[in-house]
Amino acid sequence: MKLNRALITSATALALTFGFAAETFAQDVTWNVSLWGKRRAFTEHIEKLAELVDQKTDGGFKLNLAYGEALSKSRENLDGISIGAFEMAQFCASYHADKNPTLTVLELPFLGVPDLETQVALDKEVYSHPAVQEDLARWNAKLLMSSPMPQYNFVGKGDAPKSVSDFEGMRVRALGGVGKAMETIGAVPTTVTASETFQAIDSGTVRAASFAPHAHLAFKTVEAGSWWTTNLNPGTVNCPVVVNQDAYDALPDNYKEALDSSIDEAIDHYLATYKKVYDKWYPTLDEMKIEQVTFEKSEIDAFRAKAGKPLWDEWVKEMSAKGIPAQELLDMVQSKLN
Repeated sequence: MKLNRALITSATALALTFGFAAETFAQDVTWNVSLWGKRRAFTEHIEKLAELVDQKTDGGFKLNLAYGEALSKSRENLDGISIGAFEMAQFCASYHADKNPTLTVLELPFLGVPDLETQVALDKEVYSHPAVQEDLARWNAKLLMSSPMPQYNFVGKGDAPKSVSDFEGMRVRALGGVGKAMETIGAVPTTVTASETFQAIDSGTVRAASFAPHAHLAFKTVEAGSWWTTNLNPGTVNCPVVVNQDAYDALPDNYKEALDSSIDEAIDHYLATYKKVYDKWYPTLDEMKIEQVTFEKSEIDAFRAKAGKPLWDEWVKEMSAKGIPAQELLDMVQSKLN
């Protein structure tokens, strides 16, 4: 594990080590935030959060956003939070489902989330459940906010699929519930990281990759691909922003208030930013001469019947065996969507 423990801020390190009172750190608190890739729509709420916190504390509380896996590999961000190597991080539940099993309810296929606003409300509800908070507390992590993403679709290289059955035997980059859904139709899901995906498609390691549009743009998969599915919509991944619980507890009350009160505005900024992505997405597809593949309704309905509820039932059985209130979590999700 390549985690830079030296990057813990002096204020937080003292608080964690000696238990100093929060009032000691009324000025000049800096938190390191572990991110991957580069600044994009997916990180705009964190950018806005940093801006708002800085403004509200007159520069006394700053978030140092570290992109490009400068602090940690994306799959190790939760580990870094657990040991206090940095104070805030973004991660995706499907990167390590065994470490955050409760969150994977949000990655089940074909949940039917209609828009990002609904996803935000759904995430907030699930994140507040005691079982989910207990799950993340094992890593000394406090859930701060979601990174809502629309349904994934695939950019691929080579012959475009004309039916769902054409995915049989195809090696695809697909995580979490999306990966399991694709497996049911014979595809071979592979957990390639986001930053490695362009090279994986370009070299033929995988034939196609599932992302939300902003990530296809950010990680340049459209430059390696030749086709895109417009309506497969197998699901999405859940990528929360978390903070180290000890670091949060050590903040002065006014800094906590600055952080907590900025979340809703940061999310609103994210949603507004993401709407602009589509203004760029479709012209990019045309410019790159990407074939847009739209499946017949009968194909999609058959896919859903095979990869929807059976996988929900399997998830409930598996998680219940681990002592997780799985049916309760799934019922909560469905109640928000029906």
